[in-house]
Amino acid sequence: MALMFPRLARNFVKNGYFPTDEPTLERALGALAPADGPKCILDPCAGEGVAIAEAAHALGREQVEAFAVEYDAERAAHARRLVDRCIHGDLMDTLISRQTFGLLWLNPPYGDLSKDANGNVGYQGQGRARLEKLFYQRALPLLQYGGVLVFIVPSYVLDAELVGWLTRHLADLRIYRAVETQFKQVVVFGRRVRQRDQASDSVKAVRGLLLQIGQGYVEAEELPLEWPFLPYSVPTSPVEPEHFYRVTMEPEQFADEVGRLQGLWPAIDTHLGAAQQSLRPPARALSHWHLALALAAGAISGVVKSKAGRVLVVKGDTHKEKALQTEYTERDDGSVAETRILTDKFVPVIRAWDMTPSSPTRGEVLTIR
Repeated sequence: MALMFPRLARNFVKNGYFPTDEPTLERALGALAPADGPKCILDPCAGEGVAIAEAAHALGREQVEAFAVEYDAERAAHARRLVDRCIHGDLMDTLISRQTFGLLWLNPPYGDLSKDANGNVGYQGQGRARLEKLFYQRALPLLQYGGVLVFIVPSYVLDAELVGWLTRHLADLRIYRAVETQFKQVVVFGRRVRQRDQASDSVKAVRGLLLQIGQGYVEAEELPLEWPFLPYSVPTSPVEPEHFYRVTMEPEQFADEVGRLQGLWPAIDTHLGAAQQSLRPPARALSHWHLALALAAGAISGVVKSKAGRVLVVKGDTHKEKALQTEYTERDDGSVAETRILTDKFVPVIRAWDMTPSSPTRGEVLTIR
């Protein structure tokens, strides 16, 4: 598996998993508004799928297709009942089409990345290696340009590196403190744009505010009960994701898929039906030429009973032999030239397993040429 660290978030009380609290979820959804048309939305760390399902209903369920990814099997099974498509697996082990989602609801696992012999696998950055950053890097390309990001992380994760990414990748950035304060979470809203410089005064001001909140010098305002600004419009999605699946599978998942698809067994009559049918005898006795062809094709096989009661299990086959012919020619000077000619010869062979009761050769394999 590609998951390198469990959900920690200093939250061992809930076994490393905590959903967005209901007041924060309700108020955050109040900041969103749907565009007219079909939309695809994604939660790549979906938990039980409640947040993305509520987002789908808030945006108009009949025009929204909700997608989810969840690592835990039990939570993924629950999320699958609430969303349209759900992957049970690690986001790092998935293949998902880029720029196909109008809303990215990202509440990633919290904690430092563990290291192996190759360092922090998958993380591309110079600052402190955190799971929040890793999931941001992996998930942001899935959001279409003009799409809305809702990013829920602990405030102390907002270091210079992450803030730099946010201000380059997103416009209309706003940050608020979550209603539940136990885990010091903040909710960052933004609209994805193509990378821009950070020279404008507005960008510098937002960057400074995010850094101060991250360093603990300033506390973000609480997420308002009623959204006071123009809502973030979740755009329509041009196409549904072409790819949305897990790359590898656990043995249990593979067994489930085999049970669901059943391989080729449902089509056994189509693929193997001819082999299951009994062969009709020929209209007349086979000539030696026809017999050789039937043997070469393996058509002569099975149990054969003679009128005398002998029982043989036969299998026809053909192998190639070389016939040697030597010719002698006298040259003009009186010497003799020897020419050897090798000719391929196909020899039909029947091997028979004698199963005749009380036969002296019972159980022996006989060769019939």
